[in-house]
Amino acid sequence: MAKTVDEAFSIFIDRLIPSATERSKAASHRQAIYDKLDNRFGLYRMFESGSFKHGTGISGKSDVDYFVSLKTTRPTYASSTLTAVRDALKERFPSTYIHTSRPAVVLEFGQGYERVEIIPAYADLSTDDGMRFDIAGVATEWMESTPEAHLKYVNACNDKAGVKGGAKQLARLAKAWKYYRNVPISSFYLEMRAAQHMATQFSVIYPLDFCYFLNSLNRHLLADMNDPTGNTGRIKACSSEANYIDARSKLATAVARANKAVELSKAGRASEAFAQWDLVFDGRFPAYY
Repeated sequence: MAKTVDEAFSIFIDRLIPSATERSKAASHRQAIYDKLDNRFGLYRMFESGSFKHGTGISGKSDVDYFVSLKTTRPTYASSTLTAVRDALKERFPSTYIHTSRPAVVLEFGQGYERVEIIPAYADLSTDDGMRFDIAGVATEWMESTPEAHLKYVNACNDKAGVKGGAKQLARLAKAWKYYRNVPISSFYLEMRAAQHMATQFSVIYPLDFCYFLNSLNRHLLADMNDPTGNTGRIKACSSEANYIDARSKLATAVARANKAVELSKAGRASEAFAQWDLVFDGRFPAYY
């Protein structure tokens, strides 16, 4: 429970941070996965990426993500690699639910409570910020990814004077909304947009910044964004037209509720503001007292 909206956001963000136990359980499968894929395909390297690595994960929702740089020749279709990696991992973990979810192969250990995403990748080009890889795209194509460069960008925005910690916490709030409201939008897109938002700010007040962030997404109609690192192509918000329509609708609802919450706070109607934020986060927001 909290007395003010600012205090509630602070409590809420703390609740969203995954525990060390969550991460260690999922990471415990790393060596077995590495050994199987190295034996089948040969690996140059396997390294962690994604929400846990970036410090933007959500308790109970985020996966441990690994890029695996394969030594085999890249096939024409990315689906071929995803299928081959999935089948190899099924041999190693026959009782685990394993499926593809582009650009990854997902292993759901412990009935889905310990999720690991494996992203098959082919090294393409060495940049000043790290290697560029080809990974599975939305359909059958390959797309470019520079995970190390993107992490450096997020860290730089997050460490900016006046908003230190803001980029990652804003991304965490955005992902909480995505997961709790089942919004079919890319977590990577939200993280890059959140970092980009904080890169232009000189202070951070989470209720206001999250409201402004949602409004910005809505004004831009969830448009594809240029890679802020300049290393890859456009970053898509959604994987299909149907998901885009659904995400736009849920975003518009969140914007209306967030705007109302901010206006109610300004009017001194705290309990009503809390109720609106609780709707944004589907009943997970701290209670007012």
